[in-house]
Amino acid sequence: MKFSTRVAVLLSALALPVLPAVAQAPAAVTAQSEDARLTAFLDAEFAAYVKTQPQLATRLGIKDGGDRWNDYSDAAAQAQVAWRQASAARMKAMFDRSKLSPEAQVNYDIWALEAERSALAEANRVYRPPFYSRLYSVHSQLPDFLINTHTIADATDLKNYIARVRGMPAVLDVAIARTKASAAAGVRVPKFQVESIIAGATQLTSGAPFGDGPDAALWADVKAKTERLVTAGTLPRAEADALLAEARTAIADLKPAYGRVIDWAKGELATAPSGKVGALTLPNGLAYYANELKLNTTTDLTAEQIHQIGLKEVARIEAEQDALARKAGVKDRNEFYAMRAKMFPPKPYDDAARAAYLKEANRFVGHVRSKLGPYFGMVPAYGIEVVREPAFSEVPGGAAHASQPSPDGKRPARTFVHLVGMQKDPADMYTLMCHEAVPGHNMQGDIQVRQKGGPKFRGSTGYVAFGEGWGLYAERMCAEMGVFPDIAADFQRLEGELFRAARLVTDTGIHAKGWTEEEAVKYLHDSGRAPPEMARSEVRRYITLPGQATGYKIGMLKIMEVRAKAEKALGPKFDIKGFHDLVIGSGSQPLSILERRVDDWIAAKKG
Repeated sequence: MKFSTRVAVLLSALALPVLPAVAQAPAAVTAQSEDARLTAFLDAEFAAYVKTQPQLATRLGIKDGGDRWNDYSDAAAQAQVAWRQASAARMKAMFDRSKLSPEAQVNYDIWALEAERSALAEANRVYRPPFYSRLYSVHSQLPDFLINTHTIADATDLKNYIARVRGMPAVLDVAIARTKASAAAGVRVPKFQVESIIAGATQLTSGAPFGDGPDAALWADVKAKTERLVTAGTLPRAEADALLAEARTAIADLKPAYGRVIDWAKGELATAPSGKVGALTLPNGLAYYANELKLNTTTDLTAEQIHQIGLKEVARIEAEQDALARKAGVKDRNEFYAMRAKMFPPKPYDDAARAAYLKEANRFVGHVRSKLGPYFGMVPAYGIEVVREPAFSEVPGGAAHASQPSPDGKRPARTFVHLVGMQKDPADMYTLMCHEAVPGHNMQGDIQVRQKGGPKFRGSTGYVAFGEGWGLYAERMCAEMGVFPDIAADFQRLEGELFRAARLVTDTGIHAKGWTEEEAVKYLHDSGRAPPEMARSEVRRYITLPGQATGYKIGMLKIMEVRAKAEKALGPKFDIKGFHDLVIGSGSQPLSILERRVDDWIAAKKG
């Protein structure tokens, strides 16, 4: 029994009034007041930061700055680092950490850590030219943001959309200049990515209003969004037509800017690196990769340690697959794979297959949502939908990804899937939905954006190892919840985990051991069981985004480790709903802080 509780019981027994001033211990009152003061400070600091990040503001449902893009220049990045460090210093000068509650100490620590991480990321900036990343190349990210994040609820939003279209050429020019500067420092965009940029930029500027053919992606998007306003009676037809005319002109005017991107890319094509293109080929590449591992795993694990963890996990998961295959009546995993290959021979996607995939994926997500109650106290409140990846960024074997809902729920959470190339085993879809949608990223994002009471920055701060670790843990939870329809789906869940374990080996192989692209593709296909198209796409992702793929398995292993610790320490007192709410209830966090919070939770539950 806590001190304050014992005092209340004693006073009650003596029939004396319990005054508010003595209802809590003085230390608790101090902590509450200090917590509130810290939250107010962090909210003010975060508000100042959001004003410099208009794209983040849009994600948060804030209209201010909705007509602008983030500043992509080196000078702006350096200013951000300086501001973050100064903000952390102000916080440390104004607050005594020991006087804060444990949860407020987490907020304090994460704000301070973000200042350190921003400096580490800035040190690696030359290795991240804007066209380098397979997932986040600026030529596709700008239109993707307008289509999937910039909602249009009124005329102001539509005018802001048009203003952002007009601002795209300046951003693309800054991106070209930065990419050239990185190339001069020895960091050049790989040939496969240069080819992808040419194809993507060409597609984005094909069709109406650039010429004949179907509507280009941006033009189709703004027309559809505007028509919804007219249908709803929010925007008069005449005003809508006038604004659409402006939008059409602004979009058509993107042709020269994307032409400059294509010209730059074509100039790079003949001499762009290929084959062996990992961190080892870059100036001071091993130090760069070590930084990326630290940023993505939030641990101090070395490349060699991660490589060995991956090899060990691959062997363990293969043994579990063999056991499950025997349960299905065949000798081992190889016979199970052969059986499924005969049942579902590879064939390309067509419109009917795409429609069937999306229908079943959305049905399954709804089914899993209905089964969350016994395992989770915090559940998603907003809409979640599975949709097809936009055509300009869709590639065969491309990785699915998820987006958060807007804080007000007007923009639902979405899972984007690539539905081109060859179809996979239909049993694969269930694991993917558990990871990306429920109880994975969409659910996690829904809970995060609805946080109340704590500092606002926690709703948008994310860590790969925590977020992706949770996504992979969510796959395992689907098995524990019994939502998979059959053994094949559970077997595919293990295959998904095997693939993430193989990623540890592949990513470190590419960047720390000098593997070529072909060697990495072969390993990911042979040991990670990735189909050829997917293996190629994934390896190219790892090449251009070092370390990011290691966060999944490292994060999952840590969540499983702290859960096992809690179950062992608490025995019958262990509460699975309480554990899950603790893990995802306060937003993304570094793994070291997660472990500390679980330790504190164990101690509190023990009493």
